[in-house]
Amino acid sequence: MNLKAEFATVITAIALVFCTAAIADLVEGPVELLERKSDEVIKILKQQHVQIETDPTLIYRIVDEHIVPHLDDVTMAKLALGKNWRKADNEQKIEFVDQFRTLLIRTYGKSLQEFSDQTIKFYPLKVDDSVKKVIVKSDVLQSGGPKIPVSYRMRLKGNAWKVYDINIDGVSLVTSYRGTFAQEMRKGGMTGLLKMLHEKNSKVNVEPESTGTQTSNASQAAS
Repeated sequence: MNLKAEFATVITAIALVFCTAAIADLVEGPVELLERKSDEVIKILKQQHVQIETDPTLIYRIVDEHIVPHLDDVTMAKLALGKNWRKADNEQKIEFVDQFRTLLIRTYGKSLQEFSDQTIKFYPLKVDDSVKKVIVKSDVLQSGGPKIPVSYRMRLKGNAWKVYDINIDGVSLVTSYRGTFAQEMRKGGMTGLLKMLHEKNSKVNVEPESTGTQTSNASQAAS
């Protein structure tokens, strides 16, 4: 290698190091992300309390806009379906991810409707640049009641941390669905499971453009 080529290689290596460091600096930490979004959603709930009481379906749009983008819904769907994921064809996988996302919107929506004076305490977490998966621990504090431990399993996907499971007082949100889904699969296969989810989710109204974008992501993952 001549001197000029060697110099160019060194410069390229230095540039890559700085570029990687810059990208790392741009990635919001998992704890910071959860704290920011929790504060944001709590603020919206307080500001729109009257509107939500008048139109309870508004809660679904809040979840879809402020929570769903930070979920790794494809991974969550795979974990919830377990070994039965392999029994579904690509079209069924796409539909299942879409329906499971809507099921999560229903679940979050019901939880937020019951939210009143609770506060959330997140515990600090040191994340090394090489770490791609973390568990963020928190406690839901409620006046006159015991604290509820909640932990979030998150992974770095692209340049953002995404939640792929939530453990509430020792119970995994994602795997808690697995038994029900397995039972439906035994009764009616993937077709029966999807029919059941459609019926459960029929009352949830979310913005079509958001759902369309998420379904596109599911399509890429399932293919």
